[in-house]
Amino acid sequence: MSRVAKQIVVVPTGVTVTIGADAVTVKGAKGALSLALAAGVSVVQENKQLQVSYADPGEARMRAGSTRAHLANMINGVTRGYDRKLDLVGVGFRAAVAGKTLNLTLGFSHPVNYAIPEGITIETPSQTEILIKGADRQRVGQTAAEIRGIRPPEPYKGKGVRYSDEKISLKEGKKK
Repeated sequence: MSRVAKQIVVVPTGVTVTIGADAVTVKGAKGALSLALAAGVSVVQENKQLQVSYADPGEARMRAGSTRAHLANMINGVTRGYDRKLDLVGVGFRAAVAGKTLNLTLGFSHPVNYAIPEGITIETPSQTEILIKGADRQRVGQTAAEIRGIRPPEPYKGKGVRYSDEKISLKEGKKK
């Protein structure tokens, strides 16, 4: 059996898990998430613990570990949530939230308007910081990657949108 799939997932108080024939739904304080189960993978709940098992040693064995990791991320998401912080580096680079739209000024000839997806909240504590929050880990990371992809950091001055913990190694400029 997969070593990851052997580990149990503890369900904390305040979280309800509903196991269907082909999907698992997790509900908590920060929202509800659903995971479709792969063929041959099953989830059993007993005494506030989830155990993932698989039927055959083929492809279902590989998917069992992923299913267990996704369930643990879902439980963490509905209890604590996930967040990702982006920094804007550059003269005149600004961000502001207006309703369900993130307005970005990133040195282009036009402002960039990014539609905020469902289940995601975006805050701008300052004009050069963007804080992305949500219960779904994949959706938070994907939203951060899409915003960063609008203007990724360039290698000579480091201007652009970067993750707050990202290290940019700058190239040396042309010498005379």
